[in-house]
Amino acid sequence: MRIASCQLDVEFGQPERNAATLVETVANLADGGVDLAVFPEAFLTGYCVGTAEQAKGIALPVEEDESGMVHSAHPAILEVRHVAMEYSMHLCVGFAGVDKNGLYNGALFVWPDGSMKRYLKTHLPHLGYDRFVRTGNSLPLFDTKFGKVGILICFDLRHPEASRVLAKAGADIILLPTNWPEGAQMAAEHVAITRATENKVFLASCNRVGTENGTHFIGLSKIVDPYGRVLASAGTAEEILRADIDLSLSRDKRNVIIPGEYEITIFESRRPDLYSTLCE
Repeated sequence: MRIASCQLDVEFGQPERNAATLVETVANLADGGVDLAVFPEAFLTGYCVGTAEQAKGIALPVEEDESGMVHSAHPAILEVRHVAMEYSMHLCVGFAGVDKNGLYNGALFVWPDGSMKRYLKTHLPHLGYDRFVRTGNSLPLFDTKFGKVGILICFDLRHPEASRVLAKAGADIILLPTNWPEGAQMAAEHVAITRATENKVFLASCNRVGTENGTHFIGLSKIVDPYGRVLASAGTAEEILRADIDLSLSRDKRNVIIPGEYEITIFESRRPDLYSTLCE
């Protein structure tokens, strides 16, 4: 499959304009045969708010039905759905959301047939919009014809357990919409590569760029393979990364360097009997 990480700037509080940028970007990617495109955290809305009222002011109404499918959404979300269907592409895009239970930081996963589900950020820093939202309570997988997709958002990556849970559940790739500001270079340059390597999965990070309400974002998005090799890497300006990947490479959790002499198991060598304190 061909994947794209779309490192772009965001217009704060302008979901229709951001959706228009997404539509234009997807149309260009379709000409290059892209199957899955990832956009940054809070891409449709912006992120940098200072009060609960400001947080409510940018949040888009998006609700799921009992089966977990999105059934009601802001027009900007419907534009995302429409373009995914038009170009038969899988999309992952971040947004500030609200439903009957309150505010959340979400990522929308859209299938080419227009089906949509959400992931709600499960680990929250004391920063921006995240100061005013509830935590998500699940780490779902999203099935596609190419393989199983897991989604984390930004600070979720700093906790190794979340990536490991997705990998143990069968994720072939982890998508990471993110808003890494100045000071987060370690996560961008090293943690993303580590999470791919330690779980033997593909990982596609997608950061934003630009300055929003005084906060500057650093870019540095990456597409990383299950061996920790960086297939594509962005700088600090707007850039579209592309890579051709074979998700089946994530499914063999044994690294054979010298057959019979130097082999490493990713999961079999674990010692869960030693890790019980992690859940205390």
